Amino acid sequence: MKKKVLVVGAGLGGLSAAIRLASDGYDVTVIEKGERIGGKLNIRSGKGFTFDTGPSILTMPWVLEQLFASANRDLHDYVKIERIEPQWRTFFEDGKTIDLTSDIPAMLEEMKKVSPEDADGFFEYLHYCSKMYEYSMKSFYKKSLTGLHDLRSLHSVKELLSMDPMKSMDASTRKYIKDEHLRQLFNFLVMYIGSSPYNTPAILSQLTHVQLGLGIYYVQGGMYKIAEALGKVLNELGVEIRLNTAVKEIVTNGHRASGLLLQTGEMIPADLVVSNLEVIPTYKTLLKEHPQAKREVEHLSKYEPTVSGLVLLLGVNRKYEKLAHHNFFFSKDQRVEFDTIFNKKEIADDPTIYVGISSKSDSTQAPEGKENLFVLTHVPPLKDGQDWTDIQAHYREMILTKLERMGMEDLRKSIEFEYTFTPNNLQELYGANGGSIYGVVTDRKKNGGFKIPSRSHLLSNLYFVGGSTHPGGGVPMVTLSGQLTADAINEDLKMPRINREIG
Repeated sequence: MKKKVLVVGAGLGGLSAAIRLASDGYDVTVIEKGERIGGKLNIRSGKGFTFDTGPSILTMPWVLEQLFASANRDLHDYVKIERIEPQWRTFFEDGKTIDLTSDIPAMLEEMKKVSPEDADGFFEYLHYCSKMYEYSMKSFYKKSLTGLHDLRSLHSVKELLSMDPMKSMDASTRKYIKDEHLRQLFNFLVMYIGSSPYNTPAILSQLTHVQLGLGIYYVQGGMYKIAEALGKVLNELGVEIRLNTAVKEIVTNGHRASGLLLQTGEMIPADLVVSNLEVIPTYKTLLKEHPQAKREVEHLSKYEPTVSGLVLLLGVNRKYEKLAHHNFFFSKDQRVEFDTIFNKKEIADDPTIYVGISSKSDSTQAPEGKENLFVLTHVPPLKDGQDWTDIQAHYREMILTKLERMGMEDLRKSIEFEYTFTPNNLQELYGANGGSIYGVVTDRKKNGGFKIPSRSHLLSNLYFVGGSTHPGGGVPMVTLSGQLTADAINEDLKMPRINREIG
């Protein structure tokens, strides 16, 4: 008889775990409180404009290819993925503009504009970053790690030392890149996981290889097509997805979860429970009656939430010809910006602003002659009781003022559709700890750069997926977390692992 698995939450981690477990022979049901699947990968539209409200960049597509292969399917039969070039267009306060591109000859020319010295040593830097990625493929991307012990079991001492465990990502960048503009650009790649380059371990330098070596991608029709594709596969596998269904409690019996109690009063029994809600909110809300839940939350306090964000969805009645699909308007002083947000946990006076314009690559996303602007500024996670109602209008004005000053002329006058997401919205919609966008911060001093283990310490048959668990936040990492957690479940139940790895 098939073991019954209940997945709480239909974010990418939950959907990924559901596909893997259904393919491995489990009876799976997904419970989602929202009106659609996808979690933070979501969609909103109005006045002819369409916006992806969450992730806007796809990296490491092999993670999705591997997931679909585990269900004997081909990702490319479900979505059309195209490589984006230039990858980023970056704007600096002193007027300099640098295009980040995986076309290496073109990238070298971009670098020579600001630092011929750095261009000369660029291949040495790329080699270093690619080695960091290779190490991760042997461990971080292969198994659900619980900490340093697991890492040591998968690497030789020489490899562990080559990972530069005593260095930060910024220290590694500084070793190879001297120009401040280029250093700021490459350091900012770490914001794919919502952490600080001054606090993250050097192994994260691999993000340069992920970006330039593997490329960045867009899904035609919008990034939400990924969620729709996952939903289609689940439907084909016979997995039930219950939308608009809120979970009240994970019901326990001794050291095991026995099922889920819904807000409606319905009780659903289970052999296994997988929570796509972040780990700490799971203990605080769904297990709040458990006598040891509070102690577990205290034990996990070193796993602080990543940054949150203020998101402006702007439909404008014109085109900004100087902008690319992905644009970054950098702060004047990156160290001050990151120190303010990550260490002081205050809102930066001069934040880096991301502007994504998917209509640059996909004409279906905006009316003819117009553009859809996804504007994201990172802010500290919410403090207890903090409300963005009084901050929102002021911060919006500051963002628009900076964008207009740095070249987006008449932006205010051009807006004909607008919608805003605040950290409070992110917390309310997705249960994110502090409104976190990327789950748990990667900090070499606070948590050694590790995430929360996918196996619950309280309940032997409760598992976690998503950005707060290994390997972390972002589309590929969250999707991979579902696959690695499925491996952990099979390992615990002595089930054979289906080896269909692509990467």
